Amino acid sequence: MEFGIVELSRLQFAMTAMYHFLFVPLTLGLSLLIAIMETVYVMTGRVIWRQMTKFWGTLFGINFVLGVATGITMEFQFGMNWSYYSHYVGDVFGAPLAIEGLMAFFLEATFVGLWFFGWDKLSKVKHMIVGWLVAIGSNFSALWILIANGWMQNPVGAEFNPMTMRMEMTDFYAVLFNEVAQAKFVHTVSAGYVTAAMFVLGVSAWYLLKGRHVEMARRSIAVASSFGLAAALSVVLLGDESGYSATHTQRMKLAAMEGMWETEAAPASFTLVGLPDQAARETHFAIHIPYVMGLIGTRSLTTEIPGINDLVLESQDRIRSGIIAYDALMTIRAERDATPPDVLETFELHGADLGYAFLLLRYVEDPRTATEAQILQAADDTVPTVWPLFWAFRIMVALGMAFIVVMAYFFIRTNFGKREYPRWALWGAVFAIPTPWIAGEMGWFVAEYGRQPWTVDGLLPTAMSVSHLSITSVALTLAGFMIFYTILLVIEVSLMLKYIRKGPEQDVSETEIAMERHAHRLRTHDGNVPLGTPAE
Repeated sequence: MEFGIVELSRLQFAMTAMYHFLFVPLTLGLSLLIAIMETVYVMTGRVIWRQMTKFWGTLFGINFVLGVATGITMEFQFGMNWSYYSHYVGDVFGAPLAIEGLMAFFLEATFVGLWFFGWDKLSKVKHMIVGWLVAIGSNFSALWILIANGWMQNPVGAEFNPMTMRMEMTDFYAVLFNEVAQAKFVHTVSAGYVTAAMFVLGVSAWYLLKGRHVEMARRSIAVASSFGLAAALSVVLLGDESGYSATHTQRMKLAAMEGMWETEAAPASFTLVGLPDQAARETHFAIHIPYVMGLIGTRSLTTEIPGINDLVLESQDRIRSGIIAYDALMTIRAERDATPPDVLETFELHGADLGYAFLLLRYVEDPRTATEAQILQAADDTVPTVWPLFWAFRIMVALGMAFIVVMAYFFIRTNFGKREYPRWALWGAVFAIPTPWIAGEMGWFVAEYGRQPWTVDGLLPTAMSVSHLSITSVALTLAGFMIFYTILLVIEVSLMLKYIRKGPEQDVSETEIAMERHAHRLRTHDGNVPLGTPAE
């Protein structure tokens, strides 16, 4: 593959996004798990739950800081590497992105600071409330960036202005309640909960194997397995919602994920495994499960699902319609207020397909001069490379099913057994720690790679979105980001391992003494009265 400015810009953004998402899911899940643990501490008054909260909170803090550091550069890339994209959709995309920035850097960061430095300043209940605000802030921060991303997958609530050549928001609530964005949000945060639960489960299993911090580890396993089982089940159910949404919002992506070349008559079957062959337009050695895809994709047994070949034919028609819209657009931009009404009517009729005409800009300067062969080639470009999507989706699904089994096993052993676990199960939990990250990265790959060749589905091709930069400058920044982000990842893993080996800073008796001193300071205000002396 020849790397030009488009490919290098895509690679750079993909690299920074996938590095960033190594930190995000653990932040989402740990924030909620920590809030639950602190709530148990406040309700029971048992010191060990405070010990657990502070220990897992330390690991959360390390991950949170590095997650923020890796996320900042992503937003700058929209202006640096994707300037025409920013110009074209900035009025729509910028609003949720700005709110996300406010949520992350003002609300969320403020509460994180209060939580870490407020142990000796706030009462137990107030500190617990701050912990819940951290969890809520973290999850709502994710909501806004996923609303922005969901709009790229399903652009609703906006119209194209031919005078400015920009998309303009017409309905904020349509953007906010976009079905793709909402499905993506609940699916992503649930995946984050599974990631955190597996992390807590695996680290706690390691402590049991080493015979260290046994009571804390057993309680952590109890929380993680209960929380993780609910999250793992919800990931599967909410993933089904994403599949249903894709049936009518991103049909090409769904067909590529399934390796579905021909239209499937109702009820469509699900392809369990196979070998997609893009050149032959066929999936070899496919094993099908009857009815399943029909139930997931259409929620019925009577609706067919279009295949890649029919969708390509549909794209050809939309490209031809888009050429008519492009011709009307050129007249509108030339005539401005003097544009004839019939031209405006023509643009109104065909404007929804304008983005398909833009696909021809890879081959001709003016889409109106495109040949029939170029139209056919542009229509073929709407098909993403199938085999990586096909297998990434199946890896994600297989791991999702495995998470249910793992969490169910530890949940049953914890709640219906003696909280004793065989060594093979504990080692299995340790080695399973990285698997939720693999599943998450596969999910994002399917979501973003499956949208190609579009930056905004059906509106703006990726090849049209990039900045006019030199290949050298993008290659240098790509190399710089890879080195810098790898260093951050090494720092993250090193710090995590350091504090996991160290364990809780205080044992239970030391924590009880520290808590008594804290309570005494609250009673006497200045803490100068000796312990045991009643406050006046």
